[in-house]
Amino acid sequence: MGTTESSIVDSARARPGLLLVAILGGLLLVDLAAKLAGFSILPVGEAISVDRLGSNLWSGLIIGLVIGLAGIGLSMTYSILSFANFSHGDLLSTGAFTGWGVAFLIAGFGDVPVRALLTVRDAGSATSGDIGAHILSTPVAILVGLLAAFAITALVALALDRAFYKPMRDRDGISILIASIGAALIVRYVIQFVYGSDRRGVTASIDASNVVFAPLGLSVNAHELTIVVAALALMLAMHFMLQRTKLGTAMRAMADNKDLALITGIPAERVVTATWIIGGGLAGASGYLYVLLRGTIQFDFGWLLLLLIFAAVILGGIGSVYGAIAGGLVIGIVFTTSTIWIPSDFNEAAAFAVMITMLLLRPEGLFGGVSTA
Repeated sequence: MGTTESSIVDSARARPGLLLVAILGGLLLVDLAAKLAGFSILPVGEAISVDRLGSNLWSGLIIGLVIGLAGIGLSMTYSILSFANFSHGDLLSTGAFTGWGVAFLIAGFGDVPVRALLTVRDAGSATSGDIGAHILSTPVAILVGLLAAFAITALVALALDRAFYKPMRDRDGISILIASIGAALIVRYVIQFVYGSDRRGVTASIDASNVVFAPLGLSVNAHELTIVVAALALMLAMHFMLQRTKLGTAMRAMADNKDLALITGIPAERVVTATWIIGGGLAGASGYLYVLLRGTIQFDFGWLLLLLIFAAVILGGIGSVYGAIAGGLVIGIVFTTSTIWIPSDFNEAAAFAVMITMLLLRPEGLFGGVSTA
């Protein structure tokens, strides 16, 4: 069968699904407009205000940026090393704990024992509020903590590669995938041993730290603005590296055609090393920013986020850096706006439903996979 005939058949098969998605999407938009007007068309959900819708969209954007930033490293690992790295979620936890340990050390040095600060624990009567880690009161501590989260997690990711993945480089993807699950367990329980298993508050609260955008009905706090600026800066730096540097060119070549890249003399091992450093660093930074958003930390939160990160990467096109960013934004917005119709306990299911729908209608994802790495 020729290419043209095949595409016609594929389109015909996909058309019923596309039509159903279009009808459902249109019905949800009509119902959303009705809910904003004070009544409902669908028998689920209640009327909402413009302020609530704006707040949901803003929260979805923030969460989407964090998930998209984490997804970049996962996509890079897959596109260049051809395996799904299940230890990626625990790299988020690594970055969060090490970065906030440094931030606490700077913010509370001299008032609280160093060990308590580095392990992100309360010390006696000194709580996270007493330590005062906040972008407005301790900006240097927060920014240095972000840099530390990137650097330390990059080193941990590289160490995992040297210990587990490099010796298995020539084996099949399933073997390395299983090894990554083992690595995830090791990292997670080392974190639990060092930092403890309790969930604790991290950031301080400061009165009048919110900025109100009255026309949009939004109340934006300083930490959310920090996350937007930091995430966009890291994403732009990633774009510049991929498009304007020799390393980025080598990475794109390895992702598109590994054999051809090796023939042309690209130093494969250097590219792999850079992939782990950059991907791990971005994972650590995203974990640090996630804690900045939530204000609390626990040893296994990265593992719990991993499925959402995978959903974003698959939605955008697994192996595509830009797809991971786009997929993260979509997942984040669906995650928060779905609560208009369903209880918040089921918003993860809504995000995965969008991912599955994309797989059914466009298996290569929004950005078509590794060809756009």
